[in-house]
Amino acid sequence: MNILQILPELNVGGVETGTLDLAKYLVRLGHKAVVVSAGGALVNDLEAFGALHYQLPVHKKSLFSILKTIPLLAEIIKKEKIDIVHARSRVPAWIAYFACRRTKTVFITTCHGYYKKHPFSYVMGWAKRVIVLSNVIARHMIEDFAVPHERIRLIPRSVDLEKFKFLSPDKKRGQEFNVGIIGRITPLKGHLYFIKAMAKAARAIPNLKIWIVGDAPSSRQAYKEQVEVLVRRLGLSHCTEFLGTQRNIPEILTNLDLVVLATTTHEAFGRVIVEAQACGVPVVATEVGGVVDIIENGRTGLMVPPSDPQSMAEAIIRIFKDPALAAEFAERAYEKVKEEYNVELMVKNTLEVYTDALSNFKLLIIKLSSLGDIILSTPGLRAIRERFPRHKISFLVGEESKEALLRCPYIDELLVADLKNKDKGLRGLLAIGRVLRKKNFDLVIDLQNNRASHLLAFLSLSSERYGYDNKKFGFLLNHRIKDDKPPIDPVTHQSRVLKMLGIDLRDNHLELWPGKNDAEYVDGLLNTEWLSADQKIIGINISASKRWLTKCWPKGHIAKLCEELGLKNMRVVITGTQTDAADANSLLAMVKNTKIINACAKTSVNQLASLIKRCSLYISADSSPLHIAAAMGVPVIAFFGPTDPARHMPPAKNHLIIRRELPCSPCYKPKCRHNKCMRLISVEEVLTGIDKLLK
Repeated sequence: MNILQILPELNVGGVETGTLDLAKYLVRLGHKAVVVSAGGALVNDLEAFGALHYQLPVHKKSLFSILKTIPLLAEIIKKEKIDIVHARSRVPAWIAYFACRRTKTVFITTCHGYYKKHPFSYVMGWAKRVIVLSNVIARHMIEDFAVPHERIRLIPRSVDLEKFKFLSPDKKRGQEFNVGIIGRITPLKGHLYFIKAMAKAARAIPNLKIWIVGDAPSSRQAYKEQVEVLVRRLGLSHCTEFLGTQRNIPEILTNLDLVVLATTTHEAFGRVIVEAQACGVPVVATEVGGVVDIIENGRTGLMVPPSDPQSMAEAIIRIFKDPALAAEFAERAYEKVKEEYNVELMVKNTLEVYTDALSNFKLLIIKLSSLGDIILSTPGLRAIRERFPRHKISFLVGEESKEALLRCPYIDELLVADLKNKDKGLRGLLAIGRVLRKKNFDLVIDLQNNRASHLLAFLSLSSERYGYDNKKFGFLLNHRIKDDKPPIDPVTHQSRVLKMLGIDLRDNHLELWPGKNDAEYVDGLLNTEWLSADQKIIGINISASKRWLTKCWPKGHIAKLCEELGLKNMRVVITGTQTDAADANSLLAMVKNTKIINACAKTSVNQLASLIKRCSLYISADSSPLHIAAAMGVPVIAFFGPTDPARHMPPAKNHLIIRRELPCSPCYKPKCRHNKCMRLISVEEVLTGIDKLLK
């Protein structure tokens, strides 16, 4: 793999040390390690390992600088053929995020701090995988930045045991008792509380030496002066040394008897703790953030409340007075470091995250409505699954059509949008968009191709969005094909989008997946109708939709057909929705010489599929039950009037299309005063078609 890490600078610090450790082992394991930073004292060390370094101003918080640096980073990504960009700080993360969008590279972050809930920090949660150093940071990112749990990976900081050598405390205790605090001199590191605690401890510890390792950034020089003034005021100048920034921390630790971590706020992890424990140095630390993951209080170290000099002093004195306890802490802590915090384990876990991010892609298919169109999408679904066998496939469907996909074997997750109620309007679409963004999809296929679906594809923030350019916000897709509306069937129309993904749709048969319970329900429904063993069942869908009245075959024609079929010893089952119940009752009253089975508004989608499966033949206008019949492999007679069968007839093995060629058809008008195209379809030609198909 080719891995690029990006961080502000390469000077001494926990983030920098972790970057160097990972780069060193990546090169050792045969991977390419590239680091981008603003430079620093550790660049030579990095390049000595065999890693590459590029210097860019990725430490500057200037918007102009960030925008200027994005294309420069993108060029490096392309030049080095980077597979993964791993950002370790917020400004570099913003640059890396947009550079990865440009280059379609996997973006990963590590949260090295307990970030304030500020818009600037949200980018750390936008990665495909978000590495956290402790459980506290994991909860923080989930609760405060809405990062989905499935994207979080816990990988603690590590220590290189080749550099940090263990030496038991009882073997180095001398005349002086050396206590150190290691880290940047900033208010959150708690130096003032540490100095106050040391003033109390000095009364009980003769020959006490205080080592302050680290320096203040330029913006915190006033705070450093406060610390120096407090040292003088408390009379500790004679035993306190300000050592400044030190690169050789292992050597510093070999001379310390105790390390104190005095942080006052949430600490992401506390690398200095595991480094001290690797060298056999006991630790007293404040009970904040990720520290609780490292230290078992009373077993591997001592924890005290933050900003509490008295408790800190008591813990320091306890370690001084009980060398045996200090040795026990050191031994137990070292065993835990070897087991949980060694650098080899960190590298192994990080490589697993990289491999997971590169191999596990998430794909979203959008097809919101209608039921018939959902069924027509099943050949495409099947082909997408064949093309992407390892992808996690999610399907976004409308509330009214979700049942058709409940048992679909080609999808892993069904997402439901209730666009007529709770998700109605722009506000609803924005809410759905937030849900989709959290899912972090790598690819979106828009099979709906309307304004809402194009907007949702864009709001998902997926870098790959496929669909039709149909002047309905099609510009929001970055892979689109012109929709010139050729007179082709709907499955072929969808296949044109899939071809952009290299999918050749060879098998266009439709599918539905009714369950055993659905079949049992239909058995119960039919058993009450006194069907004889030799009777064939003919299904008739008595309507199309409330909107498309022009698609409906006249009720009188249906009644006459039912009478004729009764004379042939065939039973008719009529189907329809709740809105068709009144028409069904009217039809029953019109038919005198045969008993019709009324299934209007008595079935769900899958129950209707099971019912149609029991039919010898099914008759329907251009509507969703026609698609269900085609999916169930039942012979169908399809009536077409105002719509064009070349564009709307579902693929069916055994079918007959009946229509009247009129100058005005297809008109695509939902209402018509004459409705001649449907009235002119005669009962006699339907009976002839039934005989033909049944033979």
